[in-house]
This record gives sequence, C-alpha cells and structure tokens, in this order.
Amino acid sequence: MPQILTTTDADFTTRYQVLVALRREGESDVGDAVRGIIADVRACGDEALFALTQKFDRFDVRSTGMAVPVDDIKAACDACEPTLRDALELAAARIRAYHEKQMPDDGLFTDDAGITLGHRWTPVDAVGLYVPGGLAAYPSSLLMNAVPAKVAGVPRIAMVVPTPDGVINPVILAAAHVAGIDEIYRVGGAQAIAALAYGTETIARVDQITGPGNAFVAEAKRQVFGQVGIDMIAGPSEILVVSDDKSDPSWIAADLLSQAEHDEIAQSILITTDAAFADQVVQAVAAHLAVLPRADIARKSWDQFGAVIIAQDLDEACALIDPLAPEHIELAVDEPEALLPKFKHAGSIFMGRHTPEAVGDYLAGPNHVLPTSRTARFASGLNVLDFLKRSSILNCGPQGLQQVGSAAVRLAQEEGLDAHALSVAIRLNMPWQRD
Repeated sequence: MPQILTTTDADFTTRYQVLVALRREGESDVGDAVRGIIADVRACGDEALFALTQKFDRFDVRSTGMAVPVDDIKAACDACEPTLRDALELAAARIRAYHEKQMPDDGLFTDDAGITLGHRWTPVDAVGLYVPGGLAAYPSSLLMNAVPAKVAGVPRIAMVVPTPDGVINPVILAAAHVAGIDEIYRVGGAQAIAALAYGTETIARVDQITGPGNAFVAEAKRQVFGQVGIDMIAGPSEILVVSDDKSDPSWIAADLLSQAEHDEIAQSILITTDAAFADQVVQAVAAHLAVLPRADIARKSWDQFGAVIIAQDLDEACALIDPLAPEHIELAVDEPEALLPKFKHAGSIFMGRHTPEAVGDYLAGPNHVLPTSRTARFASGLNVLDFLKRSSILNCGPQGLQQVGSAAVRLAQEEGLDAHALSVAIRLNMPWQRD
C-alpha cells in the first residue's frame, strides 16, 4: 500500500518533508569500471570496442562491421508493420512541429551609445545518440532525441545501439529511418559513450551525447561531460496527479501506474481534495494491477514509493507541488489553466482530464526527456536549444568606443590587467596606466 497523508494531520509536515527528501536512486558502484573502459577505448580505439562487445554482448562485431548498412535501415522501415510505421511517422511529425516552434531568432540592435549588439544561434556539428538495445526497445525515445537535433540543424547524428548476441530490434532501425538517421553503430555500454566522446578509427567523435542507458552508460556520460556536452543524468521516473473528486478513479489509477510500471523505484503520487475519491483510486490501482503484464514492477513501485495526499482544497494542493518538483504533473480538474500560476517547478504539465501523461510519452509533441529527482527546480526537458549554441555579437565603431572606452580602461586598471587597459586606450589615444 502507498502511504496516505492528510494535510490536517498533526504529523503531516514531518511526513511530507520525508517524502520530498526521499532518495530512490541507489548508489552506483561502477565508477572505477567505467573509468577503465573509457581509458581502454581511448588507448586502443576499435580494438577495445571489438573486445568489449564480445565480452558484454557476446557478439563478434568485427565479423559484421560496426556500422549498420544504410540499406538495412531502410529495409527495416519498409518491413515494419504498417500501423506501427504510421504511428512512428505521426509521432515524428508532431514532435518536429512542436520543436520547430522552439527555434530562436538571431537578433541585432543598436544602443544609445551607437554600439551594435546582438546574438546568433548555430547548431553543434555532431550529436551522438545512445539507444538502449536488447530487451529494451524504445523507439519513442529515439524520436524524442533525434528529431529536435534535426530541427536544430545538426548536420551529423551518430547513433549507437548495443546488439546482444548480434540481435538488433528492427523497430529501432525503422524509427531511426523515420528520424532521418543513417549512421548507426552496433556498440553499446560505456564503451560506446567513450567512442562517441573521444573517437576511434571507425566512429568519429561528437560534440554532444544524448539518450538513456543503464548505470554504466549514465556513469560514462558523467565522466565524459566537459569533453562533450550531455543531455542529463536521468533518475527514475515520477508522476504527480492533482485531481478533485470529479475525475474517473480508474483513469487516475491508470495514470499513476503508467509511471510505476517503468521501474521498481519509480514514484507515483496523487494529491486530491476528497478522501473518498482517494480510496476509490487506491482500489482502482489494485484492480488494474490484477491484469497488467508488468504488475510485479508497478506494485513494488506503488507500495514502496507511492503516496496519496489529501488536501483541503486545490490551493493547498498546489502549494505542495513545488517542493516535489515533479518530472510529470497532471492537472485533472475542470479549469487547469487556473492552477498554472500557483506553482513553478515541473518538467512537463498535462492539462485536464483527457490528457494522460502517456500521450506525452509518445506523440503529443513536447519532449519526454525530462528532469527527474526534483531537478525540475533548475532544469528543463530536452529541447531544440540543447543542440544550439548562442554567440554574442558586438560592433563598437569609433564613436561607440569613445562613449564607453574610458570606463573600460578604468575597470581594467582596477583589476591590474594592463594589457586590457592598453588594448582599449591605444584606440582612444589616452593614458592606460594608472597614476
């Protein structure tokens, strides 16, 4: 059973603070192993990838070649079951349309001193996309990572995917074709991250790495950050549903379980204004668990980390959102727009009773790569800006430099940086050394 909290209970504040502070991620003791794998790839290049793929994936990638032939990628898409291919294409189109709206404009303006200032946006040159392989096949995640990079104008996307026992899920190849990716390598794990970050004889290095993976992949991304950019180190999934008593309890229960089924350490929380409705949702969760294929995973998540909070009204419910800073939040009420100004921190917001979080996971348009573990306090979901760089622009001209130059010289003098002062003063025929 999930824990039940009521805001009027004497111990509510203490119990709520414990809920907010709860750490669900286990400490991963793979740092040294990953460090060794990265060093091996840096030193030995392709030879390290051959040996590590044989060791971890039981597959002689040397015999097939690391690169998946372009014809095989297209063939997988052509062979894809038609309704699934249509769904992939619809998802890609909607994700593309949403992210095109995020593209920023370059800008220039001239200030009162006559100085022209501005900025321009340019894409990174190359992105590495990690896609889980084996039993895990998440074509939606591939689209969510690849399509925004394409929209941003990234000219090269190199995809890596592990192929245990030499097997690659054809749906992953189909999704890659739909996303416009034709550079795919049959390597995974920390060694694939190292190859993307530092390059090998076959895999050219990239500038940014995105995409989910296991503890070894996450740790490798952490260790190569700075050499390349990364999207984020994602934690276990989470959902917070705010609902009054007018929602269908069965719908809300399904929404809570949509995240619980991801992982035993995922978290699902309901905040409602009605105790009887809360009981109905808990009962509906039990009914769904009786038939769901991933019930064992979802039940452990719900029993260990799930919570139901009963608030006095929606204002009080909203006051509880920001400390949790949820990855996903559903506002299952009649007028969800009225609640938006009442909280700030959330990865993605789902409005109204007919907007389940699951539709956002696949094809609504917004990205499903979102900040977890309360990092929505300071982070945003993956978006076009993650694949762009902003360069500032300025053009003083002689009159503009005359307006501001003496102040720049004075500040340089104060910091003891005489060459700085000289480089401005020499253009103004003024003293650059402090008396």
